[in-house]
Amino acid sequence: MKVLAKGLGGLVLLLAGVFALAVQAAPTVLERPAMHSAKAERSVMLGLARAGQRLVAVGERGIILLSDDDGVHWRQAEVPVSVNLTAVQFIDARQGWAVGHLGVVLHSADGGETWRKQLDGIQAAKLVLQAAEASGDAAAIEQAQAMVADGPDKPFLDLYFQDARVGYLVGAYNLILRTADGGQSWQSWMQHLDNPQALNLYAISAWRGDLYIAGERGLLLRSSDGGEHFAALPSPYEGSFFGLLAARDGLLAYGLRGNAWWSEDGGASWQALATGVESALAGALELADGRLLLAGQGGELLAAEPGGARAQSMPLRLAPGLASIVQAADGSLSSAGLSGVTTRQIPEQSAQR
Repeated sequence: MKVLAKGLGGLVLLLAGVFALAVQAAPTVLERPAMHSAKAERSVMLGLARAGQRLVAVGERGIILLSDDDGVHWRQAEVPVSVNLTAVQFIDARQGWAVGHLGVVLHSADGGETWRKQLDGIQAAKLVLQAAEASGDAAAIEQAQAMVADGPDKPFLDLYFQDARVGYLVGAYNLILRTADGGQSWQSWMQHLDNPQALNLYAISAWRGDLYIAGERGLLLRSSDGGEHFAALPSPYEGSFFGLLAARDGLLAYGLRGNAWWSEDGGASWQALATGVESALAGALELADGRLLLAGQGGELLAAEPGGARAQSMPLRLAPGLASIVQAADGSLSSAGLSGVTTRQIPEQSAQR
């Protein structure tokens, strides 16, 4: 059984049998709009983002939820696919993208009210093959041909847009695509990564002008040349990193078994952050005062000072099966996971130094 886990954009478990059925049904779910449901708010939700003052959540069967009152009420958006969605990002109040299973990429130009499919895994595999053929690398060509033959079975697990034009998508087995025109066209970027084992890519972020990718088996990559080349960084951990938080004063990489590591020098060195939890860390954010919040898949909520050696447990427990957290415009904490979307007030001491 092959299992892929992803945190910060959400937690994704791809069980071989279930996913095989999804791939077989790909043409149907790639063309069938997401169904509206009275219980959508309680559906499995995997990703959260802010679109200005609005909250946007994405999850199973193409469900996308919107809240304009800081998570008190949610309503469904119009979505053209029924594919599980794993991550979402908005660069402003109107422009946003969401990604998910079967290589789906969606774009919204109206704050998430409506969405248009920009790409799917069938098209993505062809782009990978085109890039491999252009390179003349026989091994890359063989791998790309196998990817085309496999069909759209590679999920995207995270995304990063630096502006309305330039963006990156990352996913399983070293899958990475880049756009320079807001998603109107895409290019395979796999040969720009120092990832010879084709490890899964779980998270992508930017800090102080550089781009960073985190993945399985402790994979950490950095690009200091605008994405032209992602070089491997020394990793402090051999387990998977599911998320990257780009804070004001440094980078936080987090993942399996409560592992979290802090760097203030762009990944050249890392300091362990003792969390005291054993569950996978699935989400992180930086509060307005600079403190860091970490959320565990078991529902744990932790607070830490940037550069501190230990995270403190908060007097608030979130629902188990957590996938993502985000701070709403009013300062409350919204979370997404197996139980849907919920919003709670952050305990007062977490907002005070």
